[in-house]
Amino acid sequence: MRLPVFYFRILEVIALTNNILFVDHLEKYFFTYQGIVKAVDGISFFIKEGETFGLVGESGSGKSTVAYTVVGMYRPTKGKIIYKGDKDISQDSRKRPLAIKKEIQIVYQDPGTSLNPSMTIKDILELPLKVHNISKNHEDRIKKVKELLEMVQLPVSYTYKYPSMIGGGEKQMVAIARALATNPSFVLLDEPTSALDVSVQAKLINMLIQFQKKFKLSYLFITHDLSLMRNVASRVAIMYLGKLCEIAPSSEFFKNPLHPYTQMLLSSIPVISDEEEALKPKKIISKGEIPSPVNIPPGCSFHFRCHKKMDICSCEDPIITEVNEGHTVRCHLYTK
Repeated sequence: MRLPVFYFRILEVIALTNNILFVDHLEKYFFTYQGIVKAVDGISFFIKEGETFGLVGESGSGKSTVAYTVVGMYRPTKGKIIYKGDKDISQDSRKRPLAIKKEIQIVYQDPGTSLNPSMTIKDILELPLKVHNISKNHEDRIKKVKELLEMVQLPVSYTYKYPSMIGGGEKQMVAIARALATNPSFVLLDEPTSALDVSVQAKLINMLIQFQKKFKLSYLFITHDLSLMRNVASRVAIMYLGKLCEIAPSSEFFKNPLHPYTQMLLSSIPVISDEEEALKPKKIISKGEIPSPVNIPPGCSFHFRCHKKMDICSCEDPIITEVNEGHTVRCHLYTK
């Protein structure tokens, strides 16, 4: 069904009162010599208290730009970011209250570049404690640093080591400990497992799930790995060239994918048994390449690669449609 205008106002009221984050028609454009890059182009979503919201897309889809804008590294070109119902955090981080910075933390994709190589692990974990006045004195901070290391299952002997002296998985554990040092409520996870081997990925994911339950955290989990989202996310959103294609609860999402792009992604997930293969959508061969974000084609931005393309797709951008409760899709197949 086609969503009336008042639907979005109802969505806004719900999002402002019951959820930890509401992103309202967010845009983030970058102005270059080649033209305007619409990295994030008018997306809206909300994240519930205590849930993991998965944001999935290929490289260049704009998902990391969403994270950096929410955390305050970028200032939105347009739109609003509302935190805990009534706090407008749409400005960049320099103008945000320190209390908001304390509650919203981020874990980056590559721990090798997100940790200062000239600082010891102690200095890295102690810095947020100093900035936010969490510990009274040096002795208290050292005690807290050791507690953080033990929490992420790292030896206390790592206190005076440098990042270059530990492995990639251990660096990411330090990055997680740093994010949790301020007792946040909301954590952005920007592909935190992509640079790690499989065994370390499993350990890290289990740790994040435990921390979520223990500290009542809400996560925005950004990844390109759909199979990971099946076990981690409460709801999943698919992003393509700056726009959201589909949002659905995880159980609904994997059983009934609607957008042709979602179906293409799910059909390419590797499996190890015939039973798992039977659950996947029919194999869809990806054709064409992702258009340049500087020169996005008119109409639906996916129509050059879509196996269900119609004439309207090349000239008119589809609107968001709610197909089932909580399951929305942006595709002309569902707006007739």
